[in-house]
Amino acid sequence: MHKPLSTGATIGILGGGQLGRMLSVAAARLGFRSHIFEPGIGCPASHVADQLTTASYTDTDALQRFAETVDVITYEFENIPTSALDVLEQVATIRPGREALRISQDRLTEKDFLNSLGLKTAPYAAIDDAPALGAALNAFGTAAILKTRRFGYDGKGQVRLQPDSDPQAAVADLAGQAALLEGFVDFSHEVSVIGARGADGAVCCFDPGENVHSNGILRTTTLPARLSAAQRMDAVLLTANILNALDYVGVMGVELFVTSEGLIVNEIAPRVHNSGHWTQNGCVVDQFEQHIRAIADWPLGDGTRHCDVVMENLIGDDMGRIGTIVKDPTSAVHLYGKAEIKPGRKMGHVNRIVPAQTRKV
Repeated sequence: MHKPLSTGATIGILGGGQLGRMLSVAAARLGFRSHIFEPGIGCPASHVADQLTTASYTDTDALQRFAETVDVITYEFENIPTSALDVLEQVATIRPGREALRISQDRLTEKDFLNSLGLKTAPYAAIDDAPALGAALNAFGTAAILKTRRFGYDGKGQVRLQPDSDPQAAVADLAGQAALLEGFVDFSHEVSVIGARGADGAVCCFDPGENVHSNGILRTTTLPARLSAAQRMDAVLLTANILNALDYVGVMGVELFVTSEGLIVNEIAPRVHNSGHWTQNGCVVDQFEQHIRAIADWPLGDGTRHCDVVMENLIGDDMGRIGTIVKDPTSAVHLYGKAEIKPGRKMGHVNRIVPAQTRKV
């Protein structure tokens, strides 16, 4: 285990979106500085970080200089080129480690890993061509989702197949990208667990939240989720199992389907997660501070939920409701500072504190 970072140390963050922005804020609250590495101009994290490097992940010299200015490196998204990690790793520690990135960057590798731990996933098959897709559809049924193995998020890189779908056309639409077919899962709802693990092996999980999606994008996360005590315990234990198997350091999001036959793992995300934003107003220590604590070798904080919360993403034109939302005394608004409003773009979120005695479960 490394020596805990002292206040004044610099946290390097790969990616300057809203997650990088909120990680920077959490780092500052603990007395750390932050240095963002981001290819895009005018990123949300640039408004709050101490330093910013604007360069491509193929710019070896920029990566080297960045790594030399920081005490530890973390990231806000998982699709970081391996070549960039090769450069950074020679200079500074990367947390969470590269094994978590390797597994999560490929949906097939991820599902193989989860199954190796004895965890249930949707039935799946690698798809290389139309005949492979046809065979998998015969095995799973036509209610299935075809996904690219890499670079998919918020509903991108996937298509829901119908009984009359043409396998040849579906494969052609992927333009040569490696793919995975996932069979149908009969689930009542989706929940997610935000778990954290320190370098000393300590594990802390936040309460599971219940997620609702629209067009592949998370709309709301509600706490508490509709789970029995046994289901809640299973969700936390399987999350801890994943964290320990990876010798993980940092925060991870684990999405789960609730079925009559138990919990099924949908996917894992080796970073702070959209469905964990409720912790900013529902816990003393939120997911962003927890992540900074873990990668800095500080003790993990208390993630106990102290109130009921409904987190709602503000997407695109939802920004037109801000004037009304800020008048609600139960609402805490978190905006990301994005200059341009676009359909499907996450512009911020609101955490609504719900009095426990009035919430209907």
